Amino acid sequence: MRHDTVADVMSTIKNADRMGKRDCITPASKLVKEVLRVMQKEGYIGTFEFMDDSRSGKFKVELKSRVNDCKVIKPRYAVKVDEFEKWEKRFLPARNFGILLVSTTKGLMTHEEAKKHKLGGKLLAYAF
Repeated sequence: MRHDTVADVMSTIKNADRMGKRDCITPASKLVKEVLRVMQKEGYIGTFEFMDDSRSGKFKVELKSRVNDCKVIKPRYAVKVDEFEKWEKRFLPARNFGILLVSTTKGLMTHEEAKKHKLGGKLLAYAF
């Protein structure tokens, strides 16, 4: 029984990428779909497609070998608009390198988009 599907997805992507695989299969949910959409938009993964297995389903994710590290952030810290720099220093290796995934009232987005829209939210994960 899976308790944190986002953590499962992040570790599956990282492990498959390190093994040199071209694609991987991850569990599916609405949150996972949004995480994959943001990672695809930022260029960390290729296309992904939903595969129905008559349960919750799975996503087949095409890998681009661009992921150095991606992990979920636990606990999911609440972040204000002016606090993103503190969390960037904590989780990302360098300035303007990598993304923090933030769940906001306008949906899931990167920390840069959240700054642009002047939104705070909860930190979900990071990737670089």
